[in-house]
Amino acid sequence: MDSLDLQVLTQARQWHAAGHAVRLVTVIETWGSAPRPPGALLAMRGDGLVVGSVSGGCVEDDLIERVRAGEAMDTPSLATYGVTKEEAARFGLPCGGNLRLVQEPLADVAWIDEVLARTARHELVARRLDLASGTVTVEAATRGEAFSFDGQVMRALFGPRWRMLIIGAGQLSRVLAQMALALDFEIICCDPRKEYHLTWDVPGTRFSTTMPDDLVQELQLDPHSAVVAVTHDPKLDDMALLEALKSPAFYVGALGSRGNTAKRKERLALFDLSAEEIGRLHGPIGLDLGGRTPAEIAVSILAEIVAVRHGVALSQKKPVLQDAPSCQTPS
Repeated sequence: MDSLDLQVLTQARQWHAAGHAVRLVTVIETWGSAPRPPGALLAMRGDGLVVGSVSGGCVEDDLIERVRAGEAMDTPSLATYGVTKEEAARFGLPCGGNLRLVQEPLADVAWIDEVLARTARHELVARRLDLASGTVTVEAATRGEAFSFDGQVMRALFGPRWRMLIIGAGQLSRVLAQMALALDFEIICCDPRKEYHLTWDVPGTRFSTTMPDDLVQELQLDPHSAVVAVTHDPKLDDMALLEALKSPAFYVGALGSRGNTAKRKERLALFDLSAEEIGRLHGPIGLDLGGRTPAEIAVSILAEIVAVRHGVALSQKKPVLQDAPSCQTPS
C-alpha cells in the first residue's frame, strides 16, 4: 500500500467534513499494460475535483465527466474500461490494457479516522468493503498480504508511511532529505552536535538532538524504515548502526569508502551482532553512478534505497570510494 493513498483518504475526509459529496474509486483488477496496480485509489468531489489516480489520465477524465453530469450513486458499483483495443486506446490504456474499478459513495468517514490513526502508530491494516451492503470494516493485516477482490468483498491494505532516519546534519544530509521528501518519505534527521543542529533548515522534516542509538530504539524501527548514517564519526554512526541492524528496518546504510566500511564491520563484530546482521549493512552506500557532489551522492543513495524497497537485486559494482565531498581521502 502506497502511503500516498493515505493522503487521498485525508483529503476525502476533509471534503466530506466540508459538506461535499465524495466518491472513492479503487482499482480492483488489471489486464495487459494498465498503468496503475490493484489497490490504487482516487477520491472525487461532487464538482469533479480529484486527488489520487487510477489510470494516469484519461479514465479519470471520463469519471469526472460522469460525476459532473450528475450520475447518481448510492451503493458501491463496478466499472470496466478498455475491454476492446479501441476503448483501450480511447482511455489511454496501452497495448490493449483493461482496468476494472470499484466506485463507492463516501457516506461515513469513521473508518478513515481509524485507518489514519492506526497507520500513524505504524500499524498495517486492511480495509474490508462488502459491495452488497457497502459496509466497511478495518482489521489488522500482516506483511506479505496483498490486495484482494473475490467478486463480492474488496480488501485493501493500508500501511505506515515510509520513513528515513538520517544520522548527521551536514550538506549531504540536507540534499538527501529534500529528495527523499519528494519520494514520500517521512524524514527524521538526528545530530546531537550543536554546530550542526542549529543550522538545519529543511522544511517538512523532524530534527532530533537525541543520541542516535537512543533515537533508533525510541523510534521502534519497522520494515517501512530506512537508516542512513553520514556523520563519519564512529561514536555517532556505529552505535546507531548497531541498534538499526538488529531492527526490522528494510535498509541500513553508512557513508564511507571500502576501507572504512571494512573497518566499521570489524568494529561491529565486537558487539552482539551476528554475521547475518552485519551483512545487512549497505556500504559503501548507494549505487555507483560516478557522482561526487552532494546532490549526485544523494541520488545514488536514494536509487539504492528505492531498489531495496522494491526487492530489486543489486548486482551493480559498488564505487571504490564514496565519502562526502569534504572527506574524499582514500582509505
